Amino acid sequence: MLPRTLIDSTEIAGGGTLRLIRRGDEWSITLANNELMNSRTSGSEVALATLGCDPVIRRRAPRVLIGGLGMGFTLRAGLSVLPMDAVVEVAELVPAVITWARGPLAPLHGDGLTDPRTRLFEGDVLVPIRAARGGYDAILLDVDNGPDGLSRAGNDALYDATGLRAAATALRPGGVLAVWSTAPDAGFVRRMATAGFAVTEHIVRANGPRGGARHIVWVGVLG
Repeated sequence: MLPRTLIDSTEIAGGGTLRLIRRGDEWSITLANNELMNSRTSGSEVALATLGCDPVIRRRAPRVLIGGLGMGFTLRAGLSVLPMDAVVEVAELVPAVITWARGPLAPLHGDGLTDPRTRLFEGDVLVPIRAARGGYDAILLDVDNGPDGLSRAGNDALYDATGLRAAATALRPGGVLAVWSTAPDAGFVRRMATAGFAVTEHIVRANGPRGGARHIVWVGVLG
């Protein structure tokens, strides 16, 4: 059996330690006893991008905001379907995650970070959301395992009623808010609807066509 090797670790705001772990050619990022992401299970992160971008790919110069860089799967999938005049902004709160993306995880990220359409912002995704007024065509959130988060209490502000209203304000008419989650959450769906989104819930698999754990992607289109 291949050993698990700790490559790096970082303390995060609010307490806790993120760890980057390698096992052969497999990579994982963990928090305490919870695996937040794994390089072998990217299917649902890809689905977040394809489902969230699909309603806006025919727009002229669509502007997309991604909350959470992770291992780059959502960014790369979004770039693969968006037109060449798109702008894709990625907000990543944890500086070490960006360092890992440019270092040991660079092969996973490929040309995602160097694509001319990509803009990388180190900080809370709430900052560009609150600053925008009808500026985005789509917002894709893969932050803290969804509304029932693990790593940071401050992430709740993305998913409560005030955060959802801010997302709606940041979107253009007919814009999309797509949210990744480890589990269903009927209360969150109701909050999205109250904020003005027509919501579709998609059950997606961690390994894509190969199956794996069931995750949720909600796609809300602003009415």
